[in-house]
Amino acid sequence: MLLAAPSRLRPLRWTAMSSPVMRSSLSRSLDRSLATLLATGALLAAVEVALLPLDGPAGPLLVGFPVVFVIYLAAGLLAWYRRPSNRMGGLIVFAGFAVYAAGLANTEIPVLVATGTVTSTLALATTVHLLHAFPSGRLRGRASIATVAVAYVTSLVFEAPSYLFDPAQSPEAGLAIADRPDLAAAGGLVQQILGVSVMIATATLLVRRLATADRAHRGALMRLYGYGAFAVIALVLIPNVLGRALGIPGLLTGIMQLALLAGIPIAFALAVLRGGFARTGELEELGSWLGATGGAKPTLATALANALGDQTLQLSFWVPMRRAFVDEHGVPLPATAPVRGRGTVEINLDGRLVGAITYDSELIGDADLVRTAGRVVAIAVDRERLTAELRASRIALQRSRERLVDAADLERRRIAQDLHDGLQVQLVLLGIEAQQLPNAPGSADVLAERATRLRMGIDAAAADLRRLVHEVMPAALIEQGLAAAVEDLVDRMPIPTALELGQDGPCPRVVERTAYFVVAEALANTVKHARADNASVRLNKADGVLRVEVRDDGLGGASLSGGTGLRGLVERVDVLGGTINITGSPGQGTNITVELPCV
Repeated sequence: MLLAAPSRLRPLRWTAMSSPVMRSSLSRSLDRSLATLLATGALLAAVEVALLPLDGPAGPLLVGFPVVFVIYLAAGLLAWYRRPSNRMGGLIVFAGFAVYAAGLANTEIPVLVATGTVTSTLALATTVHLLHAFPSGRLRGRASIATVAVAYVTSLVFEAPSYLFDPAQSPEAGLAIADRPDLAAAGGLVQQILGVSVMIATATLLVRRLATADRAHRGALMRLYGYGAFAVIALVLIPNVLGRALGIPGLLTGIMQLALLAGIPIAFALAVLRGGFARTGELEELGSWLGATGGAKPTLATALANALGDQTLQLSFWVPMRRAFVDEHGVPLPATAPVRGRGTVEINLDGRLVGAITYDSELIGDADLVRTAGRVVAIAVDRERLTAELRASRIALQRSRERLVDAADLERRRIAQDLHDGLQVQLVLLGIEAQQLPNAPGSADVLAERATRLRMGIDAAAADLRRLVHEVMPAALIEQGLAAAVEDLVDRMPIPTALELGQDGPCPRVVERTAYFVVAEALANTVKHARADNASVRLNKADGVLRVEVRDDGLGGASLSGGTGLRGLVERVDVLGGTINITGSPGQGTNITVELPCV
């Protein structure tokens, strides 16, 4: 079934829906190269079959080598076609050529026999290489690199004593340089020790990777690693245990070994294409995507996920005004600590940060591949970023308006409560006093004293009313502007407060009102909570921006979540498109800085 797979290959489609097929010129070139490699491999397999002595009893076994080679070739090319940016397909093809070379030892041509004898155990090393390189096709970490290197040395170097010092081992190859069975036995012992060491190291590393893998990948990895490790061990034990200890004929044990070898490329190809690891296309397909039109065109994040073969890929957009990343809907993304198995690559356009790609670093071992994909779609990302920024601004504006309505309702309720609990009670009591005054007994002096107290009560009520009106909208701000109103606030501060004015012309009234309430709320917090000894206020207008800065040397520790007053300021500032920043650690005072567009 696997041999027929290439004939059913279809060009990459972005979605399961009907959409135009997009293949770049480089993709088509790759297709032709893989087709040429498949044809060349099939021709080599046919040549090997022609050179094998198939008329003897071992014919079924000997023909198995080219058959297994073709299975490796087909599986590797299939994985290579479906995931060109992944190296697993090329490694599977390379492992197939190792099997092909080993099969040459069964021919009757001395140079080919010698080649097969030298590479007789190379398939074991390539299988170890595949296990360590899965799923990206790259070796990760020094331990894996060292283990695979030892595996190749064990298969090629320490296999040499068996044919160099034992002429009886492979007389047709003509490779023997001396008849030293002791050296051959010593080399075989070292090879066995190193082989066991390689398997122990491989098992340890694979178990560690399984332990750190996420749930989505663990099942596929466990099946693949389990079969691969079993195949490597069984390939060594079958001839030694079943053949020598149990006396099973060599023909049968050989067929069993070839069957295990044939299962290795199938297992790896299925794991690459189906086992929880998504298929991919080429980066060049992104260029075709950029030029595509129509409703069937997928989103940019989907196109990147398909191109890189990572369906867990996340695309985020940088919003400079908020100094934060948002998703495609404009929703701010929380800052998170680095996660094992996840990598992040920033996308820059003309030196500007426009977005970032978060991907599965276990699946995509080459960060440069992701970085290249980001460069290909940088312009599209910037366009999507502007859209996401607009959505984020719209969402923030809507929420800000809702919070402003809530804040206005709370302020109206506070004013009503103050009028009801304070001024209204005062006026009711004064009214009762005025009503009783004409009929009150006593001398004229007593009546005059009561009238004086009544007048003082009326004056106090009037003062409370003026204070309440001043809090709602100060007269100085309306009549004389921001500088005079802030100066009045500073003059009434109970602690020494410095004022620095650097304004250059007036600002719109709504901006001045917001700036005034920023100063008023900040100074009120200084008096009520900060326990400060000194404070300062600075107003400055430059380049169309009004900058307001309020400092104190109090307790510090203020935050935007500390109370309704500061949160109300944030809403006022945000609705005007300004920024607010509060700094100051406990014991170091507080600094509130606000910038408002004065246009």
